[in-house]
Parts: sequence; structure tokens; C-alpha cells
Amino acid sequence: MPYYLTRFSYTPETWARLIKKPEDRRKAAQEYVESVGGTMHGFWYAFGDQDAITLWEAPDNVSMAAVAVAIGSGGALSSLETTVLLTVDETIDALRKAEQIQYRPPGS
Repeated sequence: MPYYLTRFSYTPETWARLIKKPEDRRKAAQEYVESVGGTMHGFWYAFGDQDAITLWEAPDNVSMAAVAVAIGSGGALSSLETTVLLTVDETIDALRKAEQIQYRPPGS
């Protein structure tokens, strides 16, 4: 199954609700991805541009997109970005396929 790295930030209102009533959001995140047949491998809060990072595994891009759309539509986040991760073997396969593509730079 493919892996996905998600970075997100909460709205100020969400942070205010969490301050009033602290809650471990890992269980909710795990339930969301499990509902499409996936697995959550990690959930971390972070300093910087994003408030949190998750590592998920899902059966396919459509399933992960469904999770991201559901979470993003809830109004608790100010940003949500999901990156599909490739294994080293997948990258090597892509490099081998790239050799077969007859790319022509613009203007050449």
C-alpha cells in the first residue's frame, strides 16, 4: 500500500477549543484512515509552518483523498497538504522508465 505524509495546521479557533479541552487527536486520525482500509503510522505536533504531521498508509490515492477531503471539510484546519511517498524501489523503477521517455526541453 502507498504511504502518505500529511502536514496540517489548525485554525486559531481549533487551538482555543483544544486549550479549553485538551484532546489526543491521534485516535480520531487513526479511525479516519482505518475506515478506508488504511493504517496510521505516526502523528506528531511540530514547530514551524505546520502544526502537525502524520504518516499514513492507504490502499490507493482515491482512499487517501477521501480521508483528506473529509478532514479538510470539517473546518478545524487552516491548511492541509498530503504528499504521496515513493519507496526506493518505486523510485528506481521510475528512473528506469524515465530513460525510455524522449523528453525535449522547451525551445529545443
